Amino acid sequence: MKIAIIGAGRVGASLAFALQMKGVGREIILLDVREELAKGEAEDLLQGTSTAYPQKFSSDRKDAREADVFVVTAGARREPNESRLSLIQRNLAIFREVLAEIKELKKENSILLVISNPVDVLTYFAHKESGFPKERIIGLGTLLDTLRLRAYLATTLRVDPRDVQAMVLGEHGDSMVFPFSIASIGGVPLSAYPGVDEVMLRGIGERVRKAGAEMIRLKGGAGTAVALAGLKVIESIERDSRSVMPLSVYLEGEMGFEDVCLSLPCVVGKNGIEDIIQPPLNEDELQALSQSYQALKQAIRGVKEA
Repeated sequence: MKIAIIGAGRVGASLAFALQMKGVGREIILLDVREELAKGEAEDLLQGTSTAYPQKFSSDRKDAREADVFVVTAGARREPNESRLSLIQRNLAIFREVLAEIKELKKENSILLVISNPVDVLTYFAHKESGFPKERIIGLGTLLDTLRLRAYLATTLRVDPRDVQAMVLGEHGDSMVFPFSIASIGGVPLSAYPGVDEVMLRGIGERVRKAGAEMIRLKGGAGTAVALAGLKVIESIERDSRSVMPLSVYLEGEMGFEDVCLSLPCVVGKNGIEDIIQPPLNEDELQALSQSYQALKQAIRGVKEA
């Protein structure tokens, strides 16, 4: 598999390293408007191949032609206390330039993975403007929030995070939804697990909701965890594993929502999004998801009217 990463900054470089450590992709190309940065990151990765996997690393645009997966991480960085949705106007122009470049390089069955923020809105405009089929456009969405949720639950309850089955849905942002009614630990419903109560769950939810801003405050932005989230998607595509994960997808009536991109559980395989799952949420969770939907519809409407 050939993977082209557009944006060689913190997230793009971390993703390339994650791909190297897992041996995912035979050829990885890093592209950036800062050509020297992309060249340096690719060379750094290349120098380590003798202790990892036999992969090719490059920063040459011509090598990205007909890539199997194009990953967009490029964009302006979110400022402390700035919501992801406030990035729309700043990042949409950059994103459209990237889409124009990808259109020239893609092949018929290429897949587009959007990581740049605000990811739901940018994924929506990718559907409207990129020319990729619906199933081949994937927004990272709330997968990163889901990894954070599982980690915080595992830390609090002192269990293996790999045994935690919980997810975040809706917007990758302030209106994200925590459907704890369908969460479990080792097959035991979360509501029945020892030590779990409403106060604890609300606290963990708020910690997840504020995690992005906290990472910006602490170190300038997330890098490693978001890279591992991107790795999970790309690995599922390459290995056709049909993994289920919450991702931002274009909806045409699912859960009663349409003409928007938000995160629902998706089956991911060699063709991209192979199925969208509509989970059995309780009434409060459905209401929260509807509010998330309305927030994203309003954001998209604001961009169209600008």
